[in-house]
Amino acid sequence: MNSMIKLLGIAAIFASSWLGVVAYSYVNFGSLQPDVSEETGGFLPPPIPGNAIAGEQVYAANGCVYCHSQQVRPAPLFSDIARDYGTRQTVPRDYMRYANAFTGRMRTGPDLSNIGLRQTDAAWYYRHLYEPGIVTPGSVMPAYRFLFEERKIQGQKSDLALDVDGAYQPREGYEILPGPEARILVSYLMSLKRDYPLPEAPPPPEGQE
Repeated sequence: MNSMIKLLGIAAIFASSWLGVVAYSYVNFGSLQPDVSEETGGFLPPPIPGNAIAGEQVYAANGCVYCHSQQVRPAPLFSDIARDYGTRQTVPRDYMRYANAFTGRMRTGPDLSNIGLRQTDAAWYYRHLYEPGIVTPGSVMPAYRFLFEERKIQGQKSDLALDVDGAYQPREGYEILPGPEARILVSYLMSLKRDYPLPEAPPPPEGQE
């Protein structure tokens, strides 16, 4: 009898944990709908460009989430806003357009919630992926050169050719171009712009940024 009571108690604990974590999250977050902007009448968060949706899968496949978070933590408890990771904290509705919520667990590199606002030049991203140390001296991020290809210049040099020199410059008569996965990954990164207002995420009060 005592064993049965213990088993029932253990089952009740697991059931309550499941209800608290899975069911509660599904009910509260799974039914989220876009907010409507009072200024433009458009939906917020805005739709994601097609290439960025595909790039999300490249981001996941290459383990970027292990070193980069996408979660601006609230002031004044954290300094994320003061560090220019965003103008407001991240909330569940920010993730509703994406198949995956890459909140992240650690920050070996900076938070990427608003990297599309901080870096607007695609060439910067390509150089950073090809050899991080070129644009961020001392970076411990691995190089993703397998996302690029060295190709013989056909007539005029491509507008997408990387501007690299020294040990990283291509052979004479060749150029380094981002491959398809590099291009859609950069599209995804440049789409990360959580600069729109949401009712549940107002800007922090002055003095708490």
